[in-house]
Amino acid sequence: MAGVIRRLDETVVNRIAAGEVIQRPANAIKEMLENCLDAKSTNIQVTVKDGGLKLLQIQDNGTGIRREDMEIVCERFTTSKLQTFEDLSAIATYGFRGEALASISHVAHVTITTKTAESKCAYRATYSDGKLKAPPKPCAGNQGTQILVEDLFYNVSTRRKALKSPGDEYARIVEVVSRYAIHNSGKSFSVKKQGETVADVRTLPSASAVDNIRAVFGNAVSRELIEVGCEDQKLAFKMKGYISNANYSVKKCILVLFINHRLVESSALKKALETVYAAYLPKNTHPFLYLSLEIAPQNVDVNVHPTKHEVHFLHEDSVIESVQKHVESKLLGSNASRTFFTQTLLPGLSVSGGSELKASSAAVEPTERVYAHQMVRTDSRAQKLDAFLKPKESVRLDPEAAGPSRQETTEPDGEEMDDMDLLEALDEQEGTEPEDGNKISASDVQRKRPRTEEQQEIKEAAGEDTEAADTSKRRVIKLTSIKELRTEIGQINHSGLQEMLRNHSFVGCVTPQWTLIQHHTKLYLLNTSRLSQELFYQILIYDFGNFGVLRLSTPAPIYDLAMLALESEESGWTEEDGPKEGLAQYIVDFLKKKAEMLEDYFSMEIDQEGNLTGLPLLLDKFSPVMEGLPMFILRLATEVNWDNEKDCFRDFSKECSMFYSIRKQYILEPEPGGGPENEANSWRWMVEHVICKAFRTLFSPPKRFSEDGTVLQIANLPDLYKVFERC
Repeated sequence: MAGVIRRLDETVVNRIAAGEVIQRPANAIKEMLENCLDAKSTNIQVTVKDGGLKLLQIQDNGTGIRREDMEIVCERFTTSKLQTFEDLSAIATYGFRGEALASISHVAHVTITTKTAESKCAYRATYSDGKLKAPPKPCAGNQGTQILVEDLFYNVSTRRKALKSPGDEYARIVEVVSRYAIHNSGKSFSVKKQGETVADVRTLPSASAVDNIRAVFGNAVSRELIEVGCEDQKLAFKMKGYISNANYSVKKCILVLFINHRLVESSALKKALETVYAAYLPKNTHPFLYLSLEIAPQNVDVNVHPTKHEVHFLHEDSVIESVQKHVESKLLGSNASRTFFTQTLLPGLSVSGGSELKASSAAVEPTERVYAHQMVRTDSRAQKLDAFLKPKESVRLDPEAAGPSRQETTEPDGEEMDDMDLLEALDEQEGTEPEDGNKISASDVQRKRPRTEEQQEIKEAAGEDTEAADTSKRRVIKLTSIKELRTEIGQINHSGLQEMLRNHSFVGCVTPQWTLIQHHTKLYLLNTSRLSQELFYQILIYDFGNFGVLRLSTPAPIYDLAMLALESEESGWTEEDGPKEGLAQYIVDFLKKKAEMLEDYFSMEIDQEGNLTGLPLLLDKFSPVMEGLPMFILRLATEVNWDNEKDCFRDFSKECSMFYSIRKQYILEPEPGGGPENEANSWRWMVEHVICKAFRTLFSPPKRFSEDGTVLQIANLPDLYKVFERC
């Protein structure tokens, strides 16, 4: 028997239609947001409870709704934006069907409070199933409209049960509001949960699109954006927006797409853009894109989906191809630099763990097989980084112009020992103690300094031409303050980092600030400035009172040094500090009073005329860059606490170690072809043969260096093998 065809009840029809338009709370918010924007609102506030199922409230400061229109505002197909079907071909507003509020009122309880600019008061009315429940009542209110939606889907239990958790629904609402906030810069948006004082998303009316992207997606993406924009008269479209460059990527593609200011989706455009980015981003990572397309209204069909999240337009393939080419050209132009993020480590003792290959092949058991990805260079005579770099041409600068005096330098030996010979000599020396425990000749390889008070040694001169003060016996320092400072160094020592520096292989100098070393199968980038500063600080503390003297070839007047420092911007001098001449004379008088203590404890010599004649000898064959001497003298008078013994020794050691450290701003490149003497005095030679050598024997690296970027692991041989295996 054939079924009987009946006309559906109007209530059933309306609820079916409402289910198509309002599929979840986020759809309701989207429809009401678009109504607010059509009403020329500049401030839109959204409040949500239980993911929008219990309460959805949206308030704006737009034009409002006339009292005469409130009776039919929630009926289907009532709108102020469309009159004839022909108007649909040139529609420039968000809404046009008049179904949004009607659909919401059929599946929820709706309350509207509104006020126009001409009205003396606001009016409030409640709606159910598209009908006005009672005549609008006058009430107090601001200009604009507030729509309150309660108990969404209260009469559609299956839809309510099919929705996800309130938290997930709230996240979808935040996503919709955020995207409209990005596109509508110049308008204020906020969304929050009911009862909360802080909004989860808030944008300011003065904010730009980039500011809104930063507020929604964070700084990581906002600082990597490229502005895009193109126009095609033939295809009758314009495109503008912001896309992420090759330095930024996420696990899931974020495409914020507006066509004629309407938030839509386009799988074809998304796929085309991801194809472009595939050549720039790592595998399985995706870009961020915000694009706004303005297409001639007559070329766009917006009435193809109940929720209007899809649109069709003419010449779709050609428009997408044009956008794709423009984005690709922008990416090509921004690919001049790439940023790579590395982990700042070090791990604990695992840096020298048993899984790593031993340094010498002799230590490997005969039955143990060594794989290619475990083989490491252990012979330091093999080629280093410098062998692959062309010598840099540079203009010779006069060192006399940067400082008042220059110290005498040590003549290098005719034949230098390489790292392996030094290490072998060091091993032999550590294996046999000298007969006289108190003396070591200057020709011996510098051995690891004992860190105990009982052991004694002589600190001898660094070279033939440099005058140095010798002591026949190492002084035993019993000052409590020095003992406490030494204890502090030992307490913060990182044993894994110390083992790595002790057994590293030098690779090369990148800049005066950065040096490459290898340890087992890993390549590390060291901040030479920080490491050398800490090294000299520890030398000043452990060798306290036992330094040789580097005497200047010409005494340096402290007054002139102080004046040079005060003339520089680094000093921070202002007219409020007083005349520079008076400050310089004060520094001379002050340091002359401290001259006896400085000479006794730190071998820093100042004569009665106020001239600096000697500096402490901290490492053999190393002398500080004299361009930093003026600022060192100034900081001794201003940055050292001379009233407390422990603070005084700590502050002086920190300032002195800063002066002795390898600092980029004071480094002068040696003149090319200057001969072996010039090479021996270059910062590269100092870093490789003096500083890194001291790292092996004299250094206790603090734990903070494993976390603050001082030591960066940039490559690992087994991981590199995995990468190349996939290629």
